[in-house]
Amino acid sequence: MTNDDTPRPQGTLALQTIAMPENANWNGDIFGGWLVSQMDLAGAVTARARARGRVATVAIDSMAFLRPVPVGAVVSCYTRMQDIGRSSMQILVEVWIVEDSGALAKVTEGHFTFVAIDENGRTRSVPRD
Repeated sequence: MTNDDTPRPQGTLALQTIAMPENANWNGDIFGGWLVSQMDLAGAVTARARARGRVATVAIDSMAFLRPVPVGAVVSCYTRMQDIGRSSMQILVEVWIVEDSGALAKVTEGHFTFVAIDENGRTRSVPRD
């Protein structure tokens, strides 16, 4: 029996990796900047698939770090498209880890904005279908 009140990842798994010692601070927790770079990659995977081509990150509208990530944690980035403009895409990126107890724990989330760009680096329309 599952508890419907238990938070679960929203969206689609876009990237999964392991938090390594070289990405940690002196306390053994993973740097926030490393997490942001993984989130940016995950968002780009989703944006690129929707745009069917090259994209660029133009903004991180908000971030919320909820708990530290220990070395060795499996880090899973889930993405959900929130809005599509003419050339832009708003994507929510959530990061979850599996705790030692086996429980899923949300560690951060952020709202990323990507734009579709052409081969010259200029914005282009996101396909509508």
